[in-house]
Amino acid sequence: MDKLQKFGSSNAQGVEMSRYPYVTGTSVIALKYKDGVIMACDTGASYGSTLRYKSVERIKAVGKHSLIGASGEFSDFQEILRYLDELTLSDHMWDDGNSLGPKEVHSYLTRVMYNRRNKFDPLWNSLVLGGVKKGPKGEEKYLGMVNMIGTHFEENHIATGFGNHLAIPILRAEWCEDMTFEEAVKLVEKCLLVLLYRDRSSINKFQIAKITTEGATIYPPYSLKTHWGFAAFENPSKGAVGSW
Repeated sequence: MDKLQKFGSSNAQGVEMSRYPYVTGTSVIALKYKDGVIMACDTGASYGSTLRYKSVERIKAVGKHSLIGASGEFSDFQEILRYLDELTLSDHMWDDGNSLGPKEVHSYLTRVMYNRRNKFDPLWNSLVLGGVKKGPKGEEKYLGMVNMIGTHFEENHIATGFGNHLAIPILRAEWCEDMTFEEAVKLVEKCLLVLLYRDRSSINKFQIAKITTEGATIYPPYSLKTHWGFAAFENPSKGAVGSW
């Protein structure tokens, strides 16, 4: 069998390809609000099905105008952050009074992810990129996503991983463009609680970040009040088809 025919073998240069993710983070929730963009996720990272690390930060600032959050393989996210450090340093060295905005960073990430996909050596992440930058039309809020095969889009609210199934319906029903920061936090926390109840990889330790024209703020991790007394939790097999 040709070396490149089997996914997960070495490429022509002998470089080991990504076989599958090892240490992974789960959903990232992000949405636009009145003054900027808010982003949130938990701080857990799983080794296979084992919740191995509980203080992993998966939201980082990029340059002056952007935030990035990642689901998926954490070491690949660290590699992406290294790429972004080089990008922002190169941009700063031009010293032309301008700096990369979230739209430019998102475009760069789509090229990186698609390039690695075409080498059959993907970065196993779904990335959320949000930010605010003043442009010709005034303050411009931006929120976009790109996944491991280079598929990308821009949206008013985004959820990756399990959140793509459970949080998006909540965001579609309750999000509005002129939300205050407090209202945005309340909506994000509602999504995080649903994911905590239903996603085994999620933990009750969350981190929220926001970015406005004044810059990025990443808040310390905290926990949410939970309630596990629901009937479906007390007797999950009741009414199930088949034997358990």
